[in-house]
Amino acid sequence: MAGAHDHHHHEHAQGDEHGHDHGQRHDHDREHHHAPASFGAAFAIGATLNIALVMAQVAVGVSAGSMALVADAAHNFGDVLGLLFAWLAAILGRRAPSSGRTYGWGRFSILAALANAVVLLVGSGAIAVEAIQRFFAPEAVAAAPVMAVAAAGIVVNGFTAYLFSRGHDDLNIRAAFLHMAADAAVSLGVLLGAALIAVTGWHWLDPLISLAIVAVILRGSWGILREAAHLATDGVPPRLESAAVLAYLRALPGVIEVHDLHIWALSTNDVALTAHLVRTAEADDQHLIHSAGEGLASRFRIGHATLQVETEALAAACRLRPAEVI
Repeated sequence: MAGAHDHHHHEHAQGDEHGHDHGQRHDHDREHHHAPASFGAAFAIGATLNIALVMAQVAVGVSAGSMALVADAAHNFGDVLGLLFAWLAAILGRRAPSSGRTYGWGRFSILAALANAVVLLVGSGAIAVEAIQRFFAPEAVAAAPVMAVAAAGIVVNGFTAYLFSRGHDDLNIRAAFLHMAADAAVSLGVLLGAALIAVTGWHWLDPLISLAIVAVILRGSWGILREAAHLATDGVPPRLESAAVLAYLRALPGVIEVHDLHIWALSTNDVALTAHLVRTAEADDQHLIHSAGEGLASRFRIGHATLQVETEALAAACRLRPAEVI
């Protein structure tokens, strides 16, 4: 499970850019969920096992004439890159912010997931071309060694998937789990296909299985690519509904209006929010900031909330009040 770090509230009073004193108050209540931080051993073990597996798959696939096994090796190699990218992202994500990088390196985890998906999609295209060519001109496949390596792939990928089965809140961890689980299923398909070839002599099954592997890669990678691209362009994380967050803030006691609401991902598991809260004359700023920050953290796992509290008069002068203004 991800660890929770309780940071103290910091409130700052700043002047408005227009010269109007809006009495900004910021709540930096962080409750980070650094899921990757606890997966260092899983990354190391998973990457090592899968590098050895890829080498065995390529060697046996080439010598046995199995395009399906080579395709599985390419799939596994993409996952090795994904593991290494995610591991690096986890390491960088733990580095402290600096004056030149005030949010730290968390965004690298999103770029790692994006790069992983792109590598797999490109690799799957090359596999598909070769498989189609072999489908019309099948080559003989030595089934026994292919079955042995495929069985090893089931064990290795199944075990690696298990190592990442507890971190689905993080995009990189979820991608690693899904890829490894899919690899185990693909290896099972390669094993069954080789067994059928051994029994029937239907060598065209090998490129057919290769195309099935490509379909598995495309299905798994496309979802990761879309989500990573969405987060990389400051989209609201899919696990959140901005309308629900807005409704929560509007329902807080003492809040009249909420505007200039923005929600985006700092990393694959940390979320930031900024908003202007317009309060009643009787509302207490400190209590409002504290309760809003606590609620955003506990209900929505938004760990970095920056809230500006305004009176009705100051809100009327806020240039960020119109919904179409960013």
